[in-house]
Amino acid sequence: MAALALFSLPLPTKTIVASYSPNPPLHGRKLRAAVIGGGPAGSSAAEALASGGVETFLFERSPSHAKPCGGAIPLCMLDEFQIPHHLIDRHVIRMKIFSPSNLAVDFGKTLRPNEFIAMLRREVLDSFLRSRAQSYGADVVSGLVTDLKVPTSPGAPYVVHYVSNNSRRELAVDVVVGADGANSRVAKSIGAGSYNCAIAFQERIRLPDEKMEYYENLAEMYLGNDVSPDFYAWVFPKCDHVAVGTGTVRSKREIKEYQRGIRERVKSKIDGGKVIKVEAHPIPEHPRPLRVRGRVALVGDAAGYVTKCSGEGIYFAAKSGRMCGEAIVRASDGGDRMIGERDLRREYLKEWDAMYVNMFRFLDLLQNVFYGSNSAREALVELCGDEYVQRMTFESYLYKKLADGNRWEDAKMLVNSIGSLMRCKIIGERMEVLNL
Repeated sequence: MAALALFSLPLPTKTIVASYSPNPPLHGRKLRAAVIGGGPAGSSAAEALASGGVETFLFERSPSHAKPCGGAIPLCMLDEFQIPHHLIDRHVIRMKIFSPSNLAVDFGKTLRPNEFIAMLRREVLDSFLRSRAQSYGADVVSGLVTDLKVPTSPGAPYVVHYVSNNSRRELAVDVVVGADGANSRVAKSIGAGSYNCAIAFQERIRLPDEKMEYYENLAEMYLGNDVSPDFYAWVFPKCDHVAVGTGTVRSKREIKEYQRGIRERVKSKIDGGKVIKVEAHPIPEHPRPLRVRGRVALVGDAAGYVTKCSGEGIYFAAKSGRMCGEAIVRASDGGDRMIGERDLRREYLKEWDAMYVNMFRFLDLLQNVFYGSNSAREALVELCGDEYVQRMTFESYLYKKLADGNRWEDAKMLVNSIGSLMRCKIIGERMEVLNL
């Protein structure tokens, strides 16, 4: 969610410049790529590959499946990825953040008239992106990838083993893009290493009309040990229902207990609602130790591109997929040459890390500071009431670019942050004593 993208570092942009690879040419055919996973990361990679001249196969195990997700995307993504506005379920212009003691802060005070947070259903967005990749020439394969055979000699193909229509099949390709989520089979096949995963759990609840009207353009976030020991809970509006959910890394086995916690917090607002779908899914907490090996690259959740604090992953999934696809196109001269690991590291991984690695590290630090205790969460909510903090957050989140800040205001924000943490720590300690 936008609110906890607070203090994001600038995200520089880079113009794509064609590079001319010394790699050997392919005679009589184009470079052949398999993209495993048809979410925003895989579909964006497949679109970039197919439109750039690479023979592309996009594998999706279950086109009707949708990952549990808040569904919030930044404003800039609509233009950057040409997302049609008719796909948007809700234009969120009101946001509230609730502290552990249930104090509420209006986080939308500094939104400009033309600004909003777009809420989409993942099944709608994913279907659109897959169809667009297909329109550019990607061959969409409905099937479950069961294994990826890694070649033992340079230049030999990778072999994708998959099941489609109850038949076991295989496909030989030159390069593989792993976009198959947190439990990536592609990552396991190349020994990419493990990482910590959070569990996201949510219920889609259809509310009576008068209660749905309350959430027409409002999103809510809830902080506290009762709803998550290390993340936050949410109520996000969708087309005809709300998504009520939570997530945690530390206490995954207790996820249903935390779900009961958020339901209790919003009980009066969702009474009379009907649960229409229950969803749970692992969410990566940090990038994998290894994201490129040989002619295989990982993108999206498979690579671990989900930000701390906010849990934002859709934009970074699509962005990493597109960057990876464009990198392969550049390195292969439009699909006419073979590529290697060095190309993927230079053209994709190096560029991605230059743009985003510091931001991911910084948000990791912020989560450790503000999500460690209820007193720290109280301090965070207090800070979110500051209009300068809100404006800088929106500039960073909505546009993914350098926010034009004010040094004096930045200094005041730092002082206020320290003051809030100290004050809320003292209050929290007093509350703990009273509860003994």
